[in-house]
Amino acid sequence: MSIKKHQIILFFAVHAMFYSCQVQTNINADASIEKKVDSILSLMTLEEKIGQMSQVRHFDDLVSDIDIATKFIGSVIHTQGPAPGSEAIGWQNRFRALQEKALSTRLGIPLIFAVDAVHGQNTFQGATIFPHNIGMGATGNSTLVKEAAAITAIETQATGFNWTFSPCIAIPYNEKWGRVYEAYSESTALTTEMATASIEGHQGDLKSNRTVMATAKHFVGDGATDYGVEGGDTSLSMNEISERLLPPYRAAVAAKVGAVMASFNTLSGIPMHSNKTLINDTLKASMGFDGIVVTDWKGYSRFGGRAVINAGVDMVMAVDGDLDFFQKDVLVAVADKTIALSRIDDAVRRILRQKFRLGLFENPFPDASLISEIGKQAHRNKARQAVRESLVLLKNNKNILPIDKKIHKIVVVGEHANNSGLQSGGWTINWQGTGENYKGATTILEGIKAVTSAEVVYDKEASEDHFDADIAIIVVGETPYAEMFGDINEGSTDRKLTLSEAHQKYIATFSDKGIKTVVVLISGRPLVVTEQLQQADAFVAAWLPGSEGDGIAEVLFGDYNFKGKLPHSWPKSTADFKGKYGINFWDTSRKPLFEFGYGLKY
Repeated sequence: MSIKKHQIILFFAVHAMFYSCQVQTNINADASIEKKVDSILSLMTLEEKIGQMSQVRHFDDLVSDIDIATKFIGSVIHTQGPAPGSEAIGWQNRFRALQEKALSTRLGIPLIFAVDAVHGQNTFQGATIFPHNIGMGATGNSTLVKEAAAITAIETQATGFNWTFSPCIAIPYNEKWGRVYEAYSESTALTTEMATASIEGHQGDLKSNRTVMATAKHFVGDGATDYGVEGGDTSLSMNEISERLLPPYRAAVAAKVGAVMASFNTLSGIPMHSNKTLINDTLKASMGFDGIVVTDWKGYSRFGGRAVINAGVDMVMAVDGDLDFFQKDVLVAVADKTIALSRIDDAVRRILRQKFRLGLFENPFPDASLISEIGKQAHRNKARQAVRESLVLLKNNKNILPIDKKIHKIVVVGEHANNSGLQSGGWTINWQGTGENYKGATTILEGIKAVTSAEVVYDKEASEDHFDADIAIIVVGETPYAEMFGDINEGSTDRKLTLSEAHQKYIATFSDKGIKTVVVLISGRPLVVTEQLQQADAFVAAWLPGSEGDGIAEVLFGDYNFKGKLPHSWPKSTADFKGKYGINFWDTSRKPLFEFGYGLKY
């Protein structure tokens, strides 16, 4: 029999199984999927199985697109690097071409396409960008979180993806950690509620082309490392981990989350990527998780190689030169019985299971009709609602807020006031964020000008003479960062727990002149601003609001009241960070400046 004829027979045999089983879906969908998975698995070579466990970028990691077929790649991701195209249709076409390569193989197993869409489809210019999770946590509104996730899913699918690495359900212990803003709260209960809502919003009916597979991350202890070091050691006891860090994962599994990502941190010295007790025994066996456990960046080569697979990891980000090493090493490991074939089969079964749940065998290609939904007004309205509800009023001396829309003159100060990149933080357009305005977004200044008839002047660096203003709105905060680049370490010069000297000066310049001063803080974490709180007449924690900066003005000028409550305890001084952890929900021995749940209204 010729190879070609053999391939045709296999193709029709396998796909006949798919279609014959399809009629049983309404009776027992899970059993039907398991039959399909078993039928494919029985036909696969070891090389094809290892290929399914491989995740690569659509650039750099492939010598050419044909590698998708010859190396039997299971998943493709888009990260920092060349965009797949200039417009959404270009992104879809790029992924369509790669999918065609995957479908050309003898078994025709489709690719799954992944992206870090962590607060909207934040890698695409013109998408709706929601507040980062810390702001969503401040809303306390799980329905809104679910709605935001559903919108993110639509816009993510519209650019060609069916898998997002979100939500982050860490429990941050220290504001020095550079990823505090990716998590909802230091409260386990609030995080658990928001995690469930996010997963339900993203995944919905997984077979729909308007939903995506979600990922709970990073398992486990990522936010509770000693001294807030990204990828550092988490020295909490197993009881503390079980009681404080694992409940959101239990909820995620109950919500049928499709994937869980392993964490960079170690746990009492053991890399989480190779922690069999927690990944295999706890997450999979005890919790009953039946989806995909995926590594983080270069997780195989960085955290133990074969031990990572034996711990229960199913899919490997084989990036930055790891692909050939990973595939060849696992081949050898199975041959010498360092990795059991049953472990490989378990990993591939989980990957195939999720591809069937996503409906990729029936509908493997992106839907061009969704493109018109990217950044549409209804989506932006929902994101603006999220901005409004995320704002936390920390001070309102003599009811200076809401601002009278008919006052004579307003001076707006600070580079963050007129820059959508600065107001959005990391993971926006670029991995580390951007310091520039981006397509479709509105700035805080634009929002102010839109809601008031007063004269509004913009004094970017508080360097002009506008001391005749009736009120000063001063927008200060952090510049964008992501992952370890946001850590605040001993001797750090680019990141501090306090405002920069320039931003402190902005506030003092107007406060010292006796001008009514409203401070809006743009930050990914609570900062030490005790002195600035004393200087200001009103102080608002606005977190990282995303693309709809005009939502801030709607609250400042009284179209809406404040709703946000602090998702974290607020520190008094830098002395609060001398130990392993900052001021947090779990430490009752120290009193914060503002407790978890604090927030004023008009």
